[in-house]
Amino acid sequence: MPRRYINQLGHQEAIHEVFLAADKQLRPNRNGNLYLQVELRDRTGALPTRVWNATESLYNSFENGDFVLVEGTTQVYQGALQLIASQITPVSGEEVDAADFMPLSQAAIDRLAARLAELLRGMSNPHLRTLAECFLLDTQFMARFAQAPAGVKNHHAYHGGLLEHVVNVMELARLVARRYEMLDDDLLLMGAFLHDAGKIEELAYQRGFSYTDEGQLIGHVVMGVAMLDAKLAEAERLAGESVPTELALRLKHMIVSHHGAYEFGSPKLPMTLEAVALNLIDNVDAKLHGWQQLMRDDPNADSRWTNFNQQLGRKLFKPSPAPAPPQLD
Repeated sequence: MPRRYINQLGHQEAIHEVFLAADKQLRPNRNGNLYLQVELRDRTGALPTRVWNATESLYNSFENGDFVLVEGTTQVYQGALQLIASQITPVSGEEVDAADFMPLSQAAIDRLAARLAELLRGMSNPHLRTLAECFLLDTQFMARFAQAPAGVKNHHAYHGGLLEHVVNVMELARLVARRYEMLDDDLLLMGAFLHDAGKIEELAYQRGFSYTDEGQLIGHVVMGVAMLDAKLAEAERLAGESVPTELALRLKHMIVSHHGAYEFGSPKLPMTLEAVALNLIDNVDAKLHGWQQLMRDDPNADSRWTNFNQQLGRKLFKPSPAPAPPQLD
């Protein structure tokens, strides 16, 4: 029987399927009885799951990042689909097709990595091009950059998600810089590449997705500046000359201000044109990806509107699919 993915599930469906487990928690309810909360994932999305009257033995029987066979029934609760599981059993990774759990295939990741290198090597500023080469030739850095998610739960929360997000932001940066000639296009492109680089150390993603100790204590913004400092020194040794102080300073400012507001974790507000542009472009890609995911995961499959989203304070309209182009004889 072919696999049914999370985005194909509806209300009151019996489930007997393998998923990837993440973010498991054992909690007491109001009566003091334990229940298990876990997020199940496949390549199409995530499914919040509960096991009532759970035990510590069940909680300890699998880890975040394990494959599990789950039996239960779906239901719509407060406008969102969830699964009430009756049984969760660990499954060996050798028994599953890993492609069922990767939103991005390895071929897609390889294409994105090639495009990233192409964009960086197309810069005309020799200092930034040398700096970029120091990152591109660092095989350990690039391998982690290609596998890391962009977040634990929010936008692009899957292997390769960071790379996909960054390449999207870089492509948008190129388009914006062509329209607004006052922008330094190479500086904006390099800032787009580096703005989330610290996430390769902020996040743990070998099994489930979580934060490292350094990530919790320091965060990807500070980590990203430290990475940049190390590569600036490397670039200066390689080129035999200093990177202009103002160029390095403006690049660091883009990293520390890309969240755009203090309440969003930005140590500084954007104070250069490139920093303003990066903040807006970054937000465009994150928001569009997140909203697309909400529409895709919405349990109201037969409705043109999603359920009301408390966080956004609105419903989202789901347009009809575009008609297929006519076939030519």
